[in-house]
Amino acid sequence: MSGSVSIHWFRQDLRLSDNPSLSAAAAKGAVLPVYILDDANAGDHRMGGASRWWLHHSLTALNQALDGKLIVLSGNPAEILANLADAVAAAGLSWNRVYEPWRITRDAAIKAQFTAQGLAVESHNGSLLWEPWDVLKNDGTPYKVFTPYYRRGCLAATPPRRPLPVPPNLVIAEGDGFASSQSAIDALGLLPERDWKDGLAAIWDIGEAAAHDRLYAFLDDGLDGYKDGRNFPAKRNVSRLSAYLHWGEISPNAVWYAAKDRMDAGIGQDRDCDHFLSELGWREFSHSLLYHFPELPRKNLQPRFDGFNWRDDPALLKSWQKGLTGYPVVDAGMRELWQTGYMHNRVRMIVGSFLVKNLRLHWHHGEAWFWDCLVDADLANNSAGWQWIAGCGADAAPYFRIFNPITQGVKFDPDGHYIRRYLPELANLPDAYLCNPWEAPAEVLAGAGVRLGETYPKPIVDVKASREAALAAFSALRETT
Repeated sequence: MSGSVSIHWFRQDLRLSDNPSLSAAAAKGAVLPVYILDDANAGDHRMGGASRWWLHHSLTALNQALDGKLIVLSGNPAEILANLADAVAAAGLSWNRVYEPWRITRDAAIKAQFTAQGLAVESHNGSLLWEPWDVLKNDGTPYKVFTPYYRRGCLAATPPRRPLPVPPNLVIAEGDGFASSQSAIDALGLLPERDWKDGLAAIWDIGEAAAHDRLYAFLDDGLDGYKDGRNFPAKRNVSRLSAYLHWGEISPNAVWYAAKDRMDAGIGQDRDCDHFLSELGWREFSHSLLYHFPELPRKNLQPRFDGFNWRDDPALLKSWQKGLTGYPVVDAGMRELWQTGYMHNRVRMIVGSFLVKNLRLHWHHGEAWFWDCLVDADLANNSAGWQWIAGCGADAAPYFRIFNPITQGVKFDPDGHYIRRYLPELANLPDAYLCNPWEAPAEVLAGAGVRLGETYPKPIVDVKASREAALAAFSALRETT
């Protein structure tokens, strides 16, 4: 192949716009675009079923945007990239950085390997607003509390760069001897044989264009009232951008400035926009924690929790996973997760608290289930979120803060729209008993067609007793540390 060719290695940047690595490669000549599925190096962090489903459709959308010229392979990236570089006489290799510990280790080895062979290797920031090593305390140590991290660290740092356009000079190099891109995508076997995958397709539009559509739909219809409305799962005040951000179908820079420019122009309420931007800050904080504390997915950031008296009860775990706990807001959340690959953030906190405190099951069980079921499963966000819920992480909710699933349901789903959507078997219950059906008189249950223990389960634990047991276990832990 004649002329200068650079390989751009797609990972969690499945887009053409605001893609710093792709733009840098395009400025040097023709670009060979490559995606490599790397399950071997991922180890325990191999993608779950919902993630693989999303990836299949995201790669399909990206390939279409590249006129069917995306090279899709699976295996060891070091070997595959070396073969590709030889085949096209590549002058350079570039990618956008990712921050999972296993990827950092792998990428460092690949960079050293190719640099030693004389190939120009570049890595860029295409996934975060601020690099984890750029936002540190005055003493050079990482922040462990969100508010100072965001207010003193991020907002006082150099502002995020403005998003880049699609490279105007993008020329795609031809890769010879490879299967057609769509057949190669199909050959990855990403689509799981699970009973929800067809339902997911009816809910989500996937790809770069869909990501931008979702952003502007939220800005137009969901940002006003966001600060308060985001806590109510039946309201429209949620962006639902998390999966698009994780897969890089849209950059955080594009989201940041789309919202901030509206605020600066006086469109909408500053309090809503400021709070939305701070949620992007939480995403940054989670990635900072994972970068500086690479054992975050498995190891308590607060070591005193290493001796906590977790229970081992597979039956309770199964009831939680399937949304059969007998607590409607918990069950609605778990069924939303299974049916949609997503869960509202307030409900994530409620179901998480119920697992680790009322059931007293290890947060690892929740992290693993979310990892498999979420289309936005992100190692940093998932790990930091579960440690926060369990009380053992950075800036965590104190362990004695236990969400009451009854009062949480009444407060944040007062009209029952969310619960009734995912628990149709309770749809005819009056609001007064929707969050606590076991307290409804027999005639009310009969009139609503509800038979506790048959059409809907009785509570698997008592909220008050399980709360007291959790607090006793925490007190015992404090006495021994």
